[in-house]
Amino acid sequence: MTDETAVAYGWHAGMPTTLMEKLKIDLRSAMMSKDAVGRDAVRQVMSEFPGLTVPITLESGKNTTRHKKPEEITDDDILNIIRKLVKSEKTVLEINKEAGSPYLMILEMYLPKMADREEIAQWIEANVDFSSLKSPMQAMGQVMKHFGKLADGNQVKSILQEKDRA
Repeated sequence: MTDETAVAYGWHAGMPTTLMEKLKIDLRSAMMSKDAVGRDAVRQVMSEFPGLTVPITLESGKNTTRHKKPEEITDDDILNIIRKLVKSEKTVLEINKEAGSPYLMILEMYLPKMADREEIAQWIEANVDFSSLKSPMQAMGQVMKHFGKLADGNQVKSILQEKDRA
């Protein structure tokens, strides 16, 4: 994979296209440029779409699910799929004691930028009142609620543990 092709991949919420449309565009460009890693990464994400379901109730009253239609698939659905694939790839790389892979790099280009340690620490300083808490670790829920999936829980935990020691 060359640096030129790597630039073509990725998505952020400010783009005029949906994540689904961007994946289709990236798949097409990867196939045209014969980028096997990019093509396979995008195909892997798209192959997970049939696993997305919607709960329904049949006329008999039985609860079941049906596959989401392509127009029902949201950006959040796709981001959750990508997060799952990233987590899986990181586990495989950790087991094989490898640093990274082109596949992982491509997947991560589609995810929103994670909050860094400094940003999390600044928010905690500005918004968390530790005097009302028995332990700094009790602020974990409040911090994770604010940052959501943009903060690594282990990183937040280590920042709060440092506050506990101080």
